[in-house]
Amino acid sequence: MHESTSTSLPLTIGLDLGSKKSQAAVYGTDGQRIEERVISTTREHIQALLERFPDARLIMEASTASRWIAGLAEDSGHEVVIANPRSIPIITASIRKCDRNDARLLAELGQVKPHLLSPVKLRADRYQAVRTILFARQQLVRERTALISFVRAQVRVMGFSLPPCSSKCFADRAQEHIPDVLRSALDPILETLCVLTRTIGTYDTQIAELSDSEFPETRVLRQVHGVGPQIALAYVATIGAPQRFGKSRSVGAYLGLVPRIHQSGSRNPGLSITKAGDRYLRALLVSAATRILGPHGPDSDLRRYGERILAQGGQRARAKARIAVARKLAVLLHQLLRTGEVYEPLRNSPALEAA
Repeated sequence: MHESTSTSLPLTIGLDLGSKKSQAAVYGTDGQRIEERVISTTREHIQALLERFPDARLIMEASTASRWIAGLAEDSGHEVVIANPRSIPIITASIRKCDRNDARLLAELGQVKPHLLSPVKLRADRYQAVRTILFARQQLVRERTALISFVRAQVRVMGFSLPPCSSKCFADRAQEHIPDVLRSALDPILETLCVLTRTIGTYDTQIAELSDSEFPETRVLRQVHGVGPQIALAYVATIGAPQRFGKSRSVGAYLGLVPRIHQSGSRNPGLSITKAGDRYLRALLVSAATRILGPHGPDSDLRRYGERILAQGGQRARAKARIAVARKLAVLLHQLLRTGEVYEPLRNSPALEAA
């Protein structure tokens, strides 16, 4: 896979990362492989590798360890390219896939044409810290939902049922309806649910305070109905600097809210969305779109756009409307974040009505 060239190539290290061991392949300025080795995925061994090959270009896939390794490499004066695994099927779908071949391909592609690896840009540490808070809250919500489902199922087994209620008040409402024969088993779970609910509330308070104090740019996003502190903070922490995107429309594709394309000749089928990018923020935007289209959603351009799709009728139209409104919402939020404008819910509707 070597490409002949008269110009000198950069000294390149291809690193296939593993949780305990990583495979390294080093290529010299003439494009020839000069070393291969397996090293431990620790700071000491990674640092030693980087010191042996100074001023090199380090190529690796995005993974859990790529953030701290990139920090070590950049501090040592290395150029870092982090490949997007979804964009390199020559590696991920290879019939001869192994750590050694992966490291070689990363180095060879990154040495000659790194743009083919669709390099990703790591978020700033302040954004990553915020996302950790959001993910911690999400994990507790999942645990609470699972425990509530477990309690309801065990009560149904005994021929009883618990009244419908929100997750926040479930523990208190369920306490008086638990059968005596199950109390010794389920009372500790109800106590755990109370602790989870209080902790989730603490996270909600922290998220609201962060939105107001450290990330005031989220205020302009919360002008839109359905966008609260959690969604606004998640959007800012995921997108980062809005100048990253030349056009606001690019955000929809970045978050995987655009249809896949598989065009060949005259055949161009309608496919589902790509689901690329950040799954967490995409789910939040779809949730916000559901509230915008809900019975209590105020009139707006976003709602009218979704209602035109809903007019087609059927479950498929409802799903398409949610995704379409979520994509429009992602673009709108980027525009608001970039310009700081006052949100006008019916900004485009007068022109449409006139037409």
